[in-house]
Amino acid sequence: MKTPAEILKKNENGLQQPSWISKTPTGNPEQNKELRTQKQGVDTIGIETKAMVNMIFARFMAIYGHKFKSSFETQDEIRIAKREWALSLASFTEMQLVSAVDRCKETLAWMPTISEFLKILETIGAGDGIPGVRQAYMEACRYADHPTQHAWSHPVVYHAGREASWFRLRSEEERAVYPVFSYHYEMVVRRFRQGELLDQPHPQAITDNRDATLYQFIQRWSQSQSVSEEQAASLLYYLTKPEGSRTRATYKKKAEQKVREAGLDIQLPDNIDSSV
Repeated sequence: MKTPAEILKKNENGLQQPSWISKTPTGNPEQNKELRTQKQGVDTIGIETKAMVNMIFARFMAIYGHKFKSSFETQDEIRIAKREWALSLASFTEMQLVSAVDRCKETLAWMPTISEFLKILETIGAGDGIPGVRQAYMEACRYADHPTQHAWSHPVVYHAGREASWFRLRSEEERAVYPVFSYHYEMVVRRFRQGELLDQPHPQAITDNRDATLYQFIQRWSQSQSVSEEQAASLLYYLTKPEGSRTRATYKKKAEQKVREAGLDIQLPDNIDSSV
């Protein structure tokens, strides 16, 4: 794999090689249009963001010394890396980034990747009142049975819980639902930091009441069939899908297969109105 320095070298004929940094358009018009759009996206990085990334790299150089220098072979590699960091960190404040760098200094022996740095920002809550994903998950699970009545530590927790499904948070095992919540939490936090206003939950939420009714039905059904609530929630997951839909029918077939494989003598209900 060529380094950026090798890419920038001239070819054997002494001519500059075509590259992604060339200002001369090549290829078809549609490709040129896409390249111009990508370049504009890079060029629109704010001055403040560039300054903060320069600050981060300066501190990493001081913290990690030769380890930092060994991560980049040329100045071109550093320049390219700074652009990628700037694109990823544009929505964070200086205070948040400084806190994350401090955490890196305390916990990491090597300079983090962009992904690792974003995870640290997520874990520490970035100093803006947003809880870490683990803390948010525990809060969402604890109050998933009455989400509209709880005073949430931050609106992002409520919205992530709603998108992940209160029913799943109440009934499914952590290994199944935590990755789902974590994904939605990351997306909601990103939207919030980019300026989206998130409303607090309304006192009367139809979807939440519907979830509560389904959860109560599964509790009663699990007792009547002598199975655990976790197993019942897994089997009856199809009831969360629109009645009469192909998706619901597919999940029900899978549930029926699980029943046969487990050797259970139970009849799966068609809807929550079925007697238990």
